[in-house]
Amino acid sequence: MAEVIGIDHIYISVSEPQRSEAFYDRVLQNILGFRKNCFSLNGEPHVQYYNRQFGFVLRPARVAQTHEPYAPGLHHFCLRVNSIDEVREVAEALQAVGIAASEAALYPDYAPDYWATFFNDPDGLRLEVTNFRLERRERMQNWDAAHCHSANKP
Repeated sequence: MAEVIGIDHIYISVSEPQRSEAFYDRVLQNILGFRKNCFSLNGEPHVQYYNRQFGFVLRPARVAQTHEPYAPGLHHFCLRVNSIDEVREVAEALQAVGIAASEAALYPDYAPDYWATFFNDPDGLRLEVTNFRLERRERMQNWDAAHCHSANKP
C-alpha cells in the first residue's frame, strides 16, 4: 500500500491577487522563510510559495465571495513550526508588520502543549501557526509501534 508522506501543494483562490500576494509575501516569504516563484497556468497568473516540504499557491478566484469557514470546503490552514518559542516569534513578527494575529497562547483543550497564533488572510481564510507537539513527535517517531486512536485531536 502506498504511504502518503506529506502534502505536496495546496492552491487557494484569491479575490484580489495583488493584495493577497503582498499579504503572503509578508507571512510566508518574509516571516516564515518560504521561497517564491510566479507562473502562468491556462493563461492565469499564479504565485507559488514553497519550502522544503510543500507549495502554497495563489490563483485568481473566478467567483467573488467572502470565505465562509463553516461552508463545505476548507475551514482553516495550519502551519507547524518546531517550538513554542517559534510560535511566539511568528505572532510577534506578524503583529510587527500590521497583521492582526492573536497573541501566541496555550490551548489545553486541544492538547496539553498546544500553542498557536491565529490570523486571517485578506479573503478571510483563517490561518494558524502551531508548535510541533509531543503527540505529533511521538507519532512520527513511533509510527510502527502499537498505537491507540484518540478522537477529538486537532
